Amino acid sequence: MSTASGRRWRVAPGGTVTGTLTVPGDKSISHRALMLGALAHGETRISGFLDGEDCLATMRALGALGVRIERPQTTTVRVYGSSPAGLSAAAAPLDMGNAGTAMRLMMGLLAPQTFDSTLIGDASLMRRPMERVAEPLRRMGARIDTHSGRPPVVIQGSPQLHGIDYTLPVASAQVKSALLLAGLAARGRSRITEPATSRDHTERMLRAFGVHLEQQGRTLLLEGGQSLRATAIEVPADFSSAAFFLVAGALAAEQPLLLAHIGVNPTRTGLLELLQLMGADIRLHPRSSSAGSEPVADIEVRRSALRGITVPQHLVPLAIDELPVFFVAAACARGDSIVRGAQELRVKESDRLAAMAAGLAALGVEHELLADGLRICGTSSLAGGTIDSRGDHRIAMAFAVAALRARGPIVIEEVANVATSFPGFEQCARQAGLGLEIL
Repeated sequence: MSTASGRRWRVAPGGTVTGTLTVPGDKSISHRALMLGALAHGETRISGFLDGEDCLATMRALGALGVRIERPQTTTVRVYGSSPAGLSAAAAPLDMGNAGTAMRLMMGLLAPQTFDSTLIGDASLMRRPMERVAEPLRRMGARIDTHSGRPPVVIQGSPQLHGIDYTLPVASAQVKSALLLAGLAARGRSRITEPATSRDHTERMLRAFGVHLEQQGRTLLLEGGQSLRATAIEVPADFSSAAFFLVAGALAAEQPLLLAHIGVNPTRTGLLELLQLMGADIRLHPRSSSAGSEPVADIEVRRSALRGITVPQHLVPLAIDELPVFFVAAACARGDSIVRGAQELRVKESDRLAAMAAGLAALGVEHELLADGLRICGTSSLAGGTIDSRGDHRIAMAFAVAALRARGPIVIEEVANVATSFPGFEQCARQAGLGLEIL
């Protein structure tokens, strides 16, 4: 699964970054394009597709459900949809690998089918909670069983789902998206309300497929029974992948570092605002995009004197996947930084709060692990050391960036899962100027 031949990296201390980088396509958008293409009538053409293990797991699962998918090029995919009724039972459990997004969204897609399905994953995914999706789907009439709240997820097809009026207890694009997918096939109207803004890729893409979706503040209204029309989807470069190099540039780009064709959906770019609050010199150069698609820009970043901040609560869900690398920026800033309200990080591929706290401790960074966040005391330089990434791709990449401010080399263990979201990270990091060696 890894692009590396080994399971560890050694990253040399110090150095600078510069140049122009192109990171892979957006993982969240690639997942959704495959799924909605499978439900649509006709041929959906996807360009910029992420050739990562997570998205390939979604592709394989849809193929096992009878969806015809072609990939004429690595980043080009054609999905031949035949409506939701065109899906058929898989011969075996659907293995979603490490893809939590894929598993949770597939729960919404599969709940209203006429056949039964079972969802499984790798060791990490089999430990992740699924009840926050299963419980509201059951309110719609779905029959879903979990194993003490975790996979395997056993879904008994329930084609008579009904609309739901549901307020999410915590802002979550995954839960919201699963309910929207189920709501497409449900009788009546679904009203889904979020306590705060989360990623809106599903809403944007549903509209691109011809679905009428009404928004009233933080409430979405969806009439069931709508059909989807195949379309062309252009996947921009993944902001979450670019995030590591945004922080790298803010720490060590003496000459500008340019990140090309990055998706800058405002529900994803909380890290941009956080870095700018810290004093980072970041400039966006918007690029044209087709109507109804995701906003795109080239992002230019220069080395900056960062200062510690208290993260505004409203930005936490807009930067949730980028918080590991934000913690690295905070460790290298002047003064203290504090993040609260980030308990969602406890249930990612690892307990990211605990994993980051342990890694910061290994590098000599003074910090306090909180139930829902971290308090970090910035320092002028980090110690070298060995980091246990706990098999979490974002933890591994975040500490690779930390080496730019370290006094000694950083060895990062368990890096294989980086391929799930960022195939080719090692080459991209070396191109930018990091001294990354595969052990």
